[in-house]
Order: sequence, then structure tokens, then C-alpha cells
Amino acid sequence: MSQLSNQLASAQSAHTAVAASSVKSLMNSGSVQKRMAEVMGKNANAFTSSVINLVNSSQQLQDVDAMSVVSSAMVAAALNLPVDPNLGYMYIVPFREKDKASGSWLKRAQPQMGYRGYIQLALRTGQYKAINASVVHEGEIRDWDPFSETYSVGEKISDKVVGYVGHFELLNGFQKTTYWTVEEMDEHRKQYSKSGNYNGQRSGVWKSNFDAMAIKTVIRNLLSKWGILSIQMQEAVAKDETPQNFDPETGELTSEPKWVDGAEEESTTDTATTIDPDLAKEADEYFKSQTDSAADEG
Repeated sequence: MSQLSNQLASAQSAHTAVAASSVKSLMNSGSVQKRMAEVMGKNANAFTSSVINLVNSSQQLQDVDAMSVVSSAMVAAALNLPVDPNLGYMYIVPFREKDKASGSWLKRAQPQMGYRGYIQLALRTGQYKAINASVVHEGEIRDWDPFSETYSVGEKISDKVVGYVGHFELLNGFQKTTYWTVEEMDEHRKQYSKSGNYNGQRSGVWKSNFDAMAIKTVIRNLLSKWGILSIQMQEAVAKDETPQNFDPETGELTSEPKWVDGAEEESTTDTATTIDPDLAKEADEYFKSQTDSAADEG
């Protein structure tokens, strides 16, 4: 086993919080840099710097398991998407999960696609003539027919968001439109989002920016079911919001949940028992800080 692997095993088995300097050390290690160069070529150094800067500027990411940050970054690198939260293509998101072996809570990171990331990957295929998704305010859509995928355009009567619409058209003329009500989207969140559901209530980015997550869900669902999926698109759908493990020996990414010896990932069907009570507050603060930063940049 290499020196790097020994260091990782020691840090993970002790369940210790890892400082931002550890992320920097891992990102600059020979094995990670080799894999980064293979994936990103001449852009490897710039991408490495962006990940280190992200962790240094985010209080919520500084005590996250360092290897989970690197693993999440490798997903973004493989998809050639920036991790700058101001751009909205890909996020590295902190969350907590319980280690069944020790009973302690482990703070990790996972990759999370933004809706702009999905649109970017779709456009790279060169097969899409148009693609869009948007919030729908009260009155804007009437008589939605899910079978014919038709509706009447109405007049907006309030600022209340009642749903989300997505549409794409391929160069060959194939089109697809879908519409989700807010209630349908909330049910989807409860069922499928590990970090966005705390005791049935919205948490994390689902609480601080529900519309953005809803738009992403519409696009992801639309493309994964009916769109043309490139290899990158298939990889994005499979790894989005799924914790990853980067093996420094092989350079491979897996979704194997055993981050430490004897640890197992909790079932996503019982999120009320797998989410640390502090998670919602921390996640809210994290995404609020990113939103405020983006507003300042604008």
C-alpha cells in the first residue's frame, strides 16, 4: 500500500476532522495530479487551484473528510465542469452520515450537479436544437395535458410559483415537454433527496433555493428519460448527489459506501434517522453563503 493510501486509511479510521490543508495536500499528491492530468490535460493545475480555493473559502467544507472532497472534485473533473458555486454547474456539498460501526457522525462531501451543468452536457452532444426549464407562476399555464404534452398559455396573476416546466427539441425534430407541480416536486424531494429532507421538511439547498433544485430535477428527469445521453451525461446522472470514493492506486471512482472500515451508508428510505440534527442548519448556511457571494459578484 502506498504512503498516500496509508495516510488516508489512518485518517479515516480515526474519524478525525480534516483541515483544508489536507485537501490541498491530497490534491497536490502525485497520484491525484496524475489522474487529474489524464482527465483535464493542461487545465489540471487551474482546476486543482479552484478546488483548493473553494475549500479555503468555505467554512462548511474545511472539516469535511478530505478524500470525499477530492472524490467529488474528480467527478467534476471527469465531466469537465467547474466547481465554482457562482457558476452553478457543479457543487461540492457537505453532509453528515452515521457510521453504524462506531455510532459516530461522519461529515463528508458529495458532488451535486446544478441545472446549468446538465444543460451544458446536453449542448455538448450537438444534438439539441433547444433546451430550457423554468418556474411557472400562478396563471401562466392552463389546461396541462400530460398525454399530449400540450397546454394553454395564460396570464400571470401572482408571483406564487405553482410548478416547473421543461422542454427540449432535437435537431431531428423530436420534442418533449414535461410539467411538475410544486406538490409533485416536494414529494420527489422527500423520496429521493438524502440531504434535502430532514424529518419531512426541506433542508439544505432544497430549503434555501428550492426553485433551482426543482429546475435541475425537471431537466435531469427530462434528459435521462427521453434525451440523447452522451457518455458524460450518463455519468452525470449516475453520480449526481451520490458520494464517491477515489482510489489513489487505480485512479478509479466508485460509489462504494464503505468510507471507513466497518462503516456502511444508511438507507435513504429513512432519512430522519440518518441525518445529523445539525445538518440542516449547516447546509442552509453553506448555500446561503454561496448565494450571497453570487449576488455580490453580480
